[in-house]
Formats: sequence, structure tokens, C-alpha cells
Amino acid sequence: MTMMGRCSVPSAALQGVRAVPVSVEVSVSSGLPGFSIVGLADTAVLESRERVRSAIKAAGFSMPCDRIVVNLAPSSMRKRGTGFDLAIALGVLIASGQLDRSFLDGRLFVGELSLEGEVRPIDGLLACAVLACRQGRAFVGPVAPDRLVAMEGARFLGIRSLAALSTAELVRMDRFPPRPCARFPDYREVAGNDFAKRALQIAAAGGHGVLMMGPPGSGKTMLASRLPSILPPLSEDEALESALVHSVAGEPIGSLLAGVRPFRSPHHSASSAGLIGGGSPLRPGEVSLAHNGVLFLDELAEFRTAVLQGIRQPMEQGEVCITRAEASVSFPARFMFVGASNPCPCGFFGDPERSCTCSESQVSAYQNRIGGPLLDRFDLQIDVCRVPPSQVMEGQGAQTSEQLRAGVLRAREFLSWRQARRPQSSGMKGLVEACELDAPDERFFVEAARRSALSGRGMARTLAVARTIADIDERQGVQMDDLVEALGFRLRQGCAR
Repeated sequence: MTMMGRCSVPSAALQGVRAVPVSVEVSVSSGLPGFSIVGLADTAVLESRERVRSAIKAAGFSMPCDRIVVNLAPSSMRKRGTGFDLAIALGVLIASGQLDRSFLDGRLFVGELSLEGEVRPIDGLLACAVLACRQGRAFVGPVAPDRLVAMEGARFLGIRSLAALSTAELVRMDRFPPRPCARFPDYREVAGNDFAKRALQIAAAGGHGVLMMGPPGSGKTMLASRLPSILPPLSEDEALESALVHSVAGEPIGSLLAGVRPFRSPHHSASSAGLIGGGSPLRPGEVSLAHNGVLFLDELAEFRTAVLQGIRQPMEQGEVCITRAEASVSFPARFMFVGASNPCPCGFFGDPERSCTCSESQVSAYQNRIGGPLLDRFDLQIDVCRVPPSQVMEGQGAQTSEQLRAGVLRAREFLSWRQARRPQSSGMKGLVEACELDAPDERFFVEAARRSALSGRGMARTLAVARTIADIDERQGVQMDDLVEALGFRLRQGCAR
């Protein structure tokens, strides 16, 4: 007996960090037996024919011995991945009369199938759930509450296997697992380096970029790795933004939903696609995975120059735009940039206790690998010197993460108060207004900028640092001491001991 029927199942496909609607149209008709999938499907989608065929039989249903055509609409958009398996299987079962069409009402379906009919999670599951919520549909997918986020108006239904469809047995996912409480190393464990701790506190308070230059063993990596312990928690909107990026990349999202800002520290062998984003399919890179958090590049001068220069555009625009022949995708990339580097190949240039074995040309070539344009984007640039043995033996520093974090939170709250009191204009004009400089202080800053040959960007970033310093002390106006300290950080005057 030949079965004939058609069915359209709502599903979704990923474009960057967002999901777009896709209709899985299934036709079961008379003709030579076959199973075709059309609509610009990639290899993973085409392979779903075998997964769906095996899963339907394993679940106790009958696979139609007719001509089956699946169209993924819109057909002009490339479809990738295994997330259409569940929708295709449902379409086949409904079109062949084995399931009632009412099962589709007000729902969106996403999930991968195993050969035994088990429904498995996919990368980007959260983005698909967000789309369903915006469409006013219930999201039906694998039972994976650890990959989802509670959202207002959202309805999450889980399906463990295709066999559950015979009884329409769905699992309500309205309880999410407790998010882990993050524990970070404390700055108390770092002996000395009070100057560097102060710089990192200012950077955390204002979201400024920091470059630490110093010999091996001076504590640069220890200082940077403890930065998350003083950062303010993610807001709900920031947590969702970051979780979407990590979901698409297949990374866990539990700590983000607990309010912990991401801290990414890729190895210096990272490729441009790994750091900036790209590949096939297009995936977010480390700069996007650090969105709303910190990107720490240790051994900065060891990164390939072309890879480093690719960071400049995301730092300015807050997003990465990747264009390929098949698509153009944007990934968010607002992050705090922290770099650490040795001053030369041997690492001891400028060290008062050990002699540098590098020639002048080697030192110059090594430092030039970072590049002036990228260097100009670091708001604070400090020299980190090795801590004296007597302080190392003491084993603890005077400043703790709790003390430094209190200053960061105080500055953020004061910033919110200032902006509510008097909205800030955009550009340099707004920054100057926010600083509320006296005439003598303004003349001092202009003269200092002229003597130091600061660029317009350098002047703006120095003023922004001075404004953050004043915010930490809860002062409405920037004072001379704030400007001097900000200029010192900009021009690498001073040493972190």
C-alpha cells in the first residue's frame, strides 16, 4: 500500500551566534523508493538519511518504502550540522500517517539522532531555543537543561528518544542545574608587585587594555591569571550574550550563567581562524569567546604578526565580521585585552641583575613583532620586575583580591551614578566633559601629550584611564595626580616590584 502525504516541521539553522528559522518540508509519495534531501545541505545533513532511517526502525515505527523528498527552506541558505535529524524524522512519520500533525502545533524542533533513536544535543542549542522563544513557540529538543537558560516566556520540552513519540511523552525542562560557584586564585598569593596590581585594578574598573613587559619569572602570568577574581559579575544580558557564543562553539556555559566573566588564554601557536574566528563552518574565535571578559595573550611577541594585527579591528568595533563567498557572519567581541611579553629573545633586556645577551637589532626586531598600531591600543603599559628574594620567601602580598575588587565595584557604581547624573556625549568632547578638568590641569595634559608625541587615540585613552582612577576614589573631577598616574602607565614609567 502506497502512503502519500506532506508535512512541514519548524526547525532552525545557525548563522553566527544566532539561529534563523528553517522549514523542513517532507513529501512521501509513490514512485521508486528513495530518500533525497535538497536545499543546500552539507555532508552532515545529507548523512541524516541513514541516521533517520535507523532511528525510526529502532523506535518501533515503520520506514516508508516510497519516495521521500526533504526540502530545507529557504533553499538559498547553506544548511550545516546534524540538528535537523529530529525534524526530518518527525516529518517522515507525520507525512506517512504514523503521527498526528497536532504534535507540531506551536513548537520548534532541533536535535541529532543516534542510530538507536536517542535524541542528542548539538552546538548552538541555546541559540535555537532563543529563536523559539522569540517566535512564541515551545522548544523541543534533547533533554539537556545544562545547555539552556531560563528566559521569560520560554517553554522547553525535552525528548529522550523517538520511541517516546508513540506516547507523546515529553519532559518539561523548567528546572536548571545549580551553577558552579567560581573560585579563583587570590592576589594575596602574589608577593610584591603592588604597582602591577594597581594597574590591573584600574584596568578591571574601566575595561582598559594592559601590557605587562618583564623578564621570565617576574610574575606576569600569575598576575594576569588572577584578574577574574577582581572583575565584576556578568549582568543577565551579558551572561546570555556570552553564553550564546560559547554554545555555538560547543563550550560549557555553566560558569557564565553563574556570572563569571570568561577568561581566555590561547597558546601563541594559535592560527588566525582560531584567534579571530573563521574556518568551515564559520565559528567564533578566542576574541569572541572572550566577549564580556578577558583575552590574555601570554608571550605576546611570539604570536605571528598577521594574527596579532587581526585583533585591532575587533578591539575598536566590538565585533568580528567574517566574510566568505557563501556567507558574511558577525560575532561579538568586546573584551578586555591583556598582554604579557619578555622584552627580548633572552628575556633580560633592562634587568638590573642579569645581563642581556641579545644584540640591539635583536631586541628591536623582537619588540617590533607586536607592532606600533597594536601597542597604541594598550591603555596601560607597565614594566614588571622580578620580586626580591626576601619578598618571595614571605609568600604573600599586602593586597588581596577582595580589597582590589572593592575598588573595581566602587568605580563601576560611581560611573553609573555619573552617567545618570549627566549623560556623556560621544567622542573626545564627551570624554573631556566627563573629566571636568580645571584650566591649569588641561594645559598640563596638552603639554605632556605634545612632549610625549601622543596620538589622538593615545590622548583619549590616557584621559579615560585618568577618569577611571578618579572613579575608584569617587571624585567627580579628574585631578592633576590622576593625569600624572595615567600618563605614567601610558608611557611605561615605573616598575612593578
